[in-house]
Amino acid sequence: MEDISGWPELAMDYAMIYLPKLAVALVILIVGLILIKVLLGGMKKMFKIKNFDTTLETFLLSLTGILLKIILGITVVSTLGVQMTTFVALLGAAGLAIGMALSGTLQNFAGGVMLLIFRHYKVGDWVEMQGYSGTVKEIQIFNTILKTPDNKTIIIPNSPISTDSLVNYSTEPKRRVDFTLGIGYDDDIDAAKKVILDVIKADERVHKDPEPFIAVAELADSSVNFTLRVWVDSGDYWGVYWDNLEAFKKALDANGISIPYPQRDVHMHQVDQSS
Repeated sequence: MEDISGWPELAMDYAMIYLPKLAVALVILIVGLILIKVLLGGMKKMFKIKNFDTTLETFLLSLTGILLKIILGITVVSTLGVQMTTFVALLGAAGLAIGMALSGTLQNFAGGVMLLIFRHYKVGDWVEMQGYSGTVKEIQIFNTILKTPDNKTIIIPNSPISTDSLVNYSTEPKRRVDFTLGIGYDDDIDAAKKVILDVIKADERVHKDPEPFIAVAELADSSVNFTLRVWVDSGDYWGVYWDNLEAFKKALDANGISIPYPQRDVHMHQVDQSS
C-alpha cells in the first residue's frame, strides 16, 4: 500500500519534468512544419521566376522536404531530453534495419539520381517505358509519374526505368509518319500515287524537305499496298496521321479508286451422283 500511495507523487514529479519539454517539442514540431511548408513554397516560386528546369525542380523540392523533416524530427527528439549519442546509435541500428527492408526504395532513389544526371527524359516529354506510354508529369525521388491521354495517372518506380530501355518520342524535333494504303488490282497505280501525293502535299504541316516518299511496298492478297513516308514536327505527328487518313479515303473515292477489303471467292462444283 505504501508503494501504491507514492505513485501519484512520482507521476507528478515526472509530469513536472517532462510536460514542459513535451510542450516545447510540440511547439517546435508545429512551427517547424509550417516553416518547411513556407520554405518549400518559396523555393517553388523562386524556381518559376528563374525559369528553373521543371524536371529538376520537382526532384529538389521532394528531396529538400524529406531532409528538412528529418532534421526537424531530430530536433524534436533532442528537445525531449533524449541523449544524442543514444539517439544516434538507435538511429544507426534502425537505419540499417530499415535500409535492408527498403532496399528497393533506396534503389529507386539511386535510380532517380541517375535519371537526373543522364536526363533521358524531362517533364513534358512523351515516353514509352515499362509497358506504359504517356506524358511525363513529375520526376520524384522514388517514382516517375506519367499522365495518359485519357487522363490516367501512372506511377513507375525509378529503379527499373534507369536500368531498362525506354522510348522518348519528344527528343527529336521531327518525326516520320508512315502510312500504308491499299488499292485494288484493277486500279491505276500512277493515278493513285498522284491522288495520294496531292493530298499529303496540301497539308502545310508536312515538311517539303525531305520530300514525301511513296512506293509500291507489297502485292498483297487483296490489294496493291503503297508505303507513304512524310516528315513532320513531333507535335504534329498524330494530327497529320489522323487527318490525312480521312483525306486519303475521300480523295480516292472521289477519283474512282477503290480501297479493297479482304475477300474470298468460293466456287461450287456440282457432283454428278448418277454415276
